[in-house]
Amino acid sequence: MSRKVIIVNRHYPPNPGITGESAWDLAKYLIEKHQTEVHIVNIEGNDDGGGAKREPVGKLHTLQTLYDGQSKILKQVAGFLDGFMLIRKAKNIDKNAAIIVMTSPPLLPFWASLLLKSGMPPSGTPPERKWALWSMDLFPEAFVAIGMITEKNPIYQWFLRKTYKKLPNKLIALGQKQAEVIQEKYRSKSTHKLDTTILPCGVIFHQTYETQLPAWRKADNKIYFGYCGNLNDAHNENFLIEFIKAFDPEKHHLVLALYGKKAQIVLDFAKNYEGITVLPNVPRSQLNYLDVHLVSLLTKYTHLMIPSKAVSAVAAGGAILFCGSQESDNWDMLQEAAWLIREDAGLGEQIRKYLSSLTTEDLGKKKQNAQKLNTDLQRNVLKAYEEIADFVK
Repeated sequence: MSRKVIIVNRHYPPNPGITGESAWDLAKYLIEKHQTEVHIVNIEGNDDGGGAKREPVGKLHTLQTLYDGQSKILKQVAGFLDGFMLIRKAKNIDKNAAIIVMTSPPLLPFWASLLLKSGMPPSGTPPERKWALWSMDLFPEAFVAIGMITEKNPIYQWFLRKTYKKLPNKLIALGQKQAEVIQEKYRSKSTHKLDTTILPCGVIFHQTYETQLPAWRKADNKIYFGYCGNLNDAHNENFLIEFIKAFDPEKHHLVLALYGKKAQIVLDFAKNYEGITVLPNVPRSQLNYLDVHLVSLLTKYTHLMIPSKAVSAVAAGGAILFCGSQESDNWDMLQEAAWLIREDAGLGEQIRKYLSSLTTEDLGKKKQNAQKLNTDLQRNVLKAYEEIADFVK
């Protein structure tokens, strides 16, 4: 009997979102290395994400969203119901195939817990469905961080209990610290040890990089900084604004390829400064031409979200200037290739001090460390993919 697996996520190529690109990379590996029959259940649509527009692999089961308009409230309601449709569709494709549930739309794991039931029934009876949770972001917890609802709200507490009521057979977490947070959430529901695989988001196993200078990178001996990707609720726009105030266009160049809720704030501010290139997108294949990647994550989102751009930076051989918590998986995994800007101290003063003391020698050491870390990341991704392949059997 051939191996089969069903991956469930809102986004999938040709949609350029990073979660869909990660699903694509895993699917490609399982198909090519293990001859796995991979089914993808996704929602049709476009996303202004930072991923590459790749040719889809696997057997696609693409659903239509219930609402594709501009109303934020209706979008949220549709996203919630889309999650139900995705899990229901996945459940009906093949009753024997394992299901990997990602976390977009935001309450997709809630529906998985409700519809796929427990992977480890206390009575010892066979599970209703073998499934894994691939925890890109943590919802409903992030709704509290965003400010959409309070932690003590009974509706929030009900969704939280239901989301973590039924254990998956496997957890695929983005980092060890995030894994520990999720394991603790399930621990009160079962004494069973949750089988866990660590798979950092941002390492694309099938990624190649360009060898010719892109048009935005000049041979001017400047240090090239870049913020390429989402600038949304979880990210610190003040970090970028303070960086723009502090950097020296005689020695530095800044590349901005922003999208998301806070992007326009920064882009409007950047219009008044020299030494900045604004692009709609920097392809992943060109990230190796940035020297230092700017990454931020507000402390209250630590473990709820883990910016993939930090991992992508190291995978491309770049260094990181990270504004966030030392407790985050980004810092825990990548600090040898990074500098830290603390959110709870003066951003402008820290950035000015960093830039004034930055030398090409310091940068060279960080980039060398990035190359070593990338070797480890590639090894870890391969290990994770093999663990997932074993799970799919």
